Amino acid sequence: MLEKLSAFGEQVRTCRQRAEDAKRKAERTSDWASKIHFLKMETRWLALARSYELTGVISANLDRRAQFGEPARAGERRESQKVVDGTVDTLSQLVWLASIVESGDDAIFGTNLDGIITSWNKGAERLFGHSAEEAIGQPAAILIPPERRREEYAILSQIRQGDRVDHCETIRRRKDGTLIDVSLTISPIRGAGGKVVGGSGIARDISERKRSEAQIAVLSREAEHRAKNLLANVKAMVHLSQSDTLDGLKKAIEGRIDALANVHSLFVRSRWTGAELRSLVEQELSPYAGGGEMRTLINGPAVVLKPDAAQAMAMALHELATNAAKYGALSAATGQVRVEWSYVEDGQLVCRWTEAGGPLITPPTRRGFGTSVLETMIRDGLKGRVRLDWRAEGLACEIAVAM
Repeated sequence: MLEKLSAFGEQVRTCRQRAEDAKRKAERTSDWASKIHFLKMETRWLALARSYELTGVISANLDRRAQFGEPARAGERRESQKVVDGTVDTLSQLVWLASIVESGDDAIFGTNLDGIITSWNKGAERLFGHSAEEAIGQPAAILIPPERRREEYAILSQIRQGDRVDHCETIRRRKDGTLIDVSLTISPIRGAGGKVVGGSGIARDISERKRSEAQIAVLSREAEHRAKNLLANVKAMVHLSQSDTLDGLKKAIEGRIDALANVHSLFVRSRWTGAELRSLVEQELSPYAGGGEMRTLINGPAVVLKPDAAQAMAMALHELATNAAKYGALSAATGQVRVEWSYVEDGQLVCRWTEAGGPLITPPTRRGFGTSVLETMIRDGLKGRVRLDWRAEGLACEIAVAM
């Protein structure tokens, strides 16, 4: 027991000595700013000394419990032993509670009624970055961003009245100046006679939960926007679709809806950030790339299109592929389609669709859905540029959109 007290006694003496040094410096200096600084240092060192004193007494009494915990012979237990055991049991409970506080993940700290920090656990060190030596004796305002200082006044007012502040979600500041979302609970501490002497605070890091909530909100708004946009595209597609037969009209609409569904699958994979242009092209041309023949050639840098641009490009590629399969290069066994894209000097993305090896073609006599969707979605929707060249050897299409 004496060894335990001696070990902590050395730490207590060191803290008190530093407190005396700070007090002497405060008395000698004539600068008020320095005087206040040294007096604060004295308060912090004295608070730390008291903490070491309590820890030493508790630790030493635990050893004492081990001595008195040996089995006693019948009839030899004295009344004084019961008193000692009762004292040691109480101290054991205190140590057990202190161990829980010290080893917990949450930040746990105490303050007096003036808002000065009086205790500080390891969880508080991890969460806020201040060591116990740095925090004890400092105002709790070091944890509060300037724009939230009114919170401190409201909290102290409630604690002085004996009221508890329960699960208040707010923002606090770390030692390095970064801000952190926390759930804060502060309970009044009562001394002799039930008088409130301070507050005990528990701060829990809820940054990850806040980030998740923000991400869910963004995704919800994005999903709502995409749903409205998709329905608008379907509506336009139905109005613009043409066919000589009802069955042909149904098939045309089904193919275009499938194209939209496919690009939305790519959105889900990317968590609604967009879709890679290469994936869009490969997805649309995959039915014509089998059999071991090089019927489709795809070349271009890695490009991720935003959802609006990806949706418009998917529809454009679908119309070009459908037209090529019916009347152009993909309708012949020897036909080929080359799709290439690159950036130009003004920052635009230019995608080129070139057909070759198919039947000789002639320019269409009427403006069909393919042309309408290119103009509606590329020109009007994305403020892009579309150029169609109906060459005899095959269609050449150039699409330019701003990135």
